[in-house]
Amino acid sequence: MAQLFFKYGAMNSGKTIEILKVAHNYEEQNKPVIIMTSGTDNRDGVGYVSSRIGLKREAIPIFNEDNIFEQVERINPKANCVLIDEAQFLTKAHVFQLAKIVDELKIPVMTFGLKNDFRNELFEGSKYLLLYADKIEEMKTICWFCAKKAIMNLRFHNGKPVYEGQQIQIGGNESYYPVCRKHYYHPPLDMLDEE
Repeated sequence: MAQLFFKYGAMNSGKTIEILKVAHNYEEQNKPVIIMTSGTDNRDGVGYVSSRIGLKREAIPIFNEDNIFEQVERINPKANCVLIDEAQFLTKAHVFQLAKIVDELKIPVMTFGLKNDFRNELFEGSKYLLLYADKIEEMKTICWFCAKKAIMNLRFHNGKPVYEGQQIQIGGNESYYPVCRKHYYHPPLDMLDEE
């Protein structure tokens, strides 16, 4: 039975590696998948799913005005799975379209992304995936500064933590650390990289 999945985790929790692994498992059995990612994330160019360990693959970029249901219907309505990276950047309408893919096309949809931003506010896509997903799973990683589970993303600039500003600033280890609650509020400043 097709379901809508939301797998979330802090930065560095292996979300993209998991997408690439799932895609490989399907394709090794000659089962086609559709891989999509946010058009907002341009770290490695628009339309690529890319992990920090160097794995990279082309994907269909999703922009705010896109209708994902119509795209999937056009690309391959018989796909075995739809995989979406950077799902936090989806809109409410996109999440409803994903649910429609599951309910009407009977294709499983697996989304991967951050739950909360650097201010500890939910992203729009994450909020609606938490509300509408059939299955929700946390992907765990450890705090940059200790051995506790990381549940937050600390943005920093010039060696200082940043708690205010625009929600979306694309970046990786040069701008964000996965952290536990304690180190979100009290990061060891001598361990933050200076730009």
